Amino acid sequence: MKSHQTAQTMKPATAAKKLGVYLEATPEEFRAGAVSRARLDELQANPPEWLRELRAKGPHPRPVVAAKLGVSIAGLARGGVTEPLTTEQIEALKQEQPEWLQKERATQAEVRKEAARIKKRNAERAADDDERH
Repeated sequence: MKSHQTAQTMKPATAAKKLGVYLEATPEEFRAGAVSRARLDELQANPPEWLRELRAKGPHPRPVVAAKLGVSIAGLARGGVTEPLTTEQIEALKQEQPEWLQKERATQAEVRKEAARIKKRNAERAADDDERH
């Protein structure tokens, strides 16, 4: 019996997500077929011009937009942002500081603060448990 090693592939949507780009803005040849793990690694290591351009200028997918604005994806939706945004549009929002963005950034800051508090508490509990045993 021969063992065949097949190349692991993924759908273009998965590859776009891993690359942090908006699928609909990628070239047709990227969207046309499966992307191998080797191809994804190559794109990450040596991004072609189209990928560098998309990462720099967008349009960006919601997770990237949310990260650049410092809010959650749900916060984007609450703010009425449902479409991909370009870097220029994101920068304009940062300059304008609409009320929803200020509110969502404050909410996100509270979420991070609470997560840090819980992490610290859990670490202290683990240290106490280690001391007892």
